[in-house]
This record gives sequence, structure tokens and C-alpha cells, in this order.
Amino acid sequence: MKQQPDSKSKNIFPRKCPKSRARYTGPRSCPSCQGTDLRNKGVVRRKVRHVSWAAGRVWLILEGRRWLCRDCGVQFRERFPGLLPGQHATEAFRFRVFQDHWDGINCSRVGEREGIGSATVERHSEHFLRRLAAERSGAPCPQVLGIDEHFFSRKHGYATTFCDLKNHSVYDVVLGRSEAALETYLQRLEGKGEVRLVCIDLASTYRAIVHKYLPNAQIVADRFHVIRLINQHFLACWRDLDPVGSKHRGLLSLMRRHRHNLRPDQLVRLQEYLGLIPAARCHLPL
Repeated sequence: MKQQPDSKSKNIFPRKCPKSRARYTGPRSCPSCQGTDLRNKGVVRRKVRHVSWAAGRVWLILEGRRWLCRDCGVQFRERFPGLLPGQHATEAFRFRVFQDHWDGINCSRVGEREGIGSATVERHSEHFLRRLAAERSGAPCPQVLGIDEHFFSRKHGYATTFCDLKNHSVYDVVLGRSEAALETYLQRLEGKGEVRLVCIDLASTYRAIVHKYLPNAQIVADRFHVIRLINQHFLACWRDLDPVGSKHRGLLSLMRRHRHNLRPDQLVRLQEYLGLIPAARCHLPL
């Protein structure tokens, strides 16, 4: 694509907006039959939005041809690299809009910055999200897999998240958390036989699912849930030893903390209390 300075173009753009001309000079072929026996039917000019430059909005005036294929009789307009058919913005501009919105900037703010509507920002973002989803749909299941549940919505209930723990990324999200809800997804999961390690919580449902659908994987309990289970049993034992002290919010905060996270004065208070209740020191988790 050959760019030329826009010195004779009409004043159809706002002031202080960079604009440039470009003419396609690459190979030409019919998109229907790939034929090269073409007849020129005239010049076609298109105005498209491009990535902003130096805080200025940039438009491109693209000059191409309308062709008639003598082999199949199809008329078509010349296609430009980086510009999809029917679009009024280049792929580079659409991807920049998607990146800004993906980084946490809301649609209205991105639209105000780029001079487009919030619905256009949402449409560009949805386009690239669908593309990313299509690229990941054929990816094999990671060898180190993390499975956990989270509340999705009132309408759909819970969802199960599959994470690639080796690359610290989300592999997929599936609605439901029961075996019946996940059965269809797990049956057609690519590369499930190559999974070597699965990290889950202590729920019996996920443990049964891993044994059934991921037979070659070794199950590792999530450290967070293991520590929480130990703390629950310790607090229950503490309530039996000292029903009054276990309800004290200050002592409860000291008991739940790791000794390395305690200030010197807090450590002194904890040692004084444990001196009064020696049995609690024996059951205190590390």
C-alpha cells in the first residue's frame, strides 16, 4: 500500500485531524474464482478511521478499483490489507479500541476520546473477544489444571472455572458445578488424557469428577482450603477449652494470624494468654 500526502483533498474532515491518502498496489485476483483476468470498472475511494497519532484523530482516504472478472462475471471492489469488508475502520484502530476497553476504561470514555459511540466500542470489543474465544477453543487442556467454582448470576447460578496454573491464566469457564452440568463439556475436552496435576478444593463433587474424567491426573488439595479446614477445627477445639476467651475479638484476631505477622506487643499478649491456657498452645496451628 503506497501512501501519498493529502494536499488536494476536499475539506470533509474536522480541522486539526491528520489525514492521508493510500493506493493499493499489490496483486489483484477475483475473490470468487481467484482469477486474474480482470476488467477495470473505475476508481473507488473509501474513507476509514485509523489509529490516532499524537493525540490527533487520523483518517485514511483509500483509493482502489472496481473490477469485473471475465472468468466468472463477478464484480467486486478492491480489498485493502488490514481492512475487513464492510468496515469503516482499520483493524489496527479497532484493536486499539478493544485494548483500551479491556484495560478497564468504560465504553463512554473510550468513545469520547476516539470520537465514536459507546455502542461502536462495545461492538469492536465483542469482535475481538469472539476471535480470542475461537483461538482458545481448539487449545488442548493444560497439564497443570486448577478447578474451582464461583457464583455467576442469579439466573445461571454457579459456574466452574478451569485455570492453567502453569501459565497463570484462565483456560475456560463453564456454567454449572455438578457432574451433570459438566459432563458434556468434560467428555469432549481436548487433551484431558495429558493432564498430570489437578488442584481443587476439598469438595467431594470435584474429586469424583477428576477421578472419572481425568484418570491420569494427580489430585492436589488447594492450600487455602486446607488451612481454612485446620483453622475451623482449631477454633472448635479452642471453644471447648476456653468458651469465654474464644469469643474475645482481640484474642480471636491474634489466634488467626501467623506469628511472623504479629507485632512485638501483639506477640507478648498472645504469649501471656497461652501461658494461662497451656492446652491451647499445644493445639495452636503453625
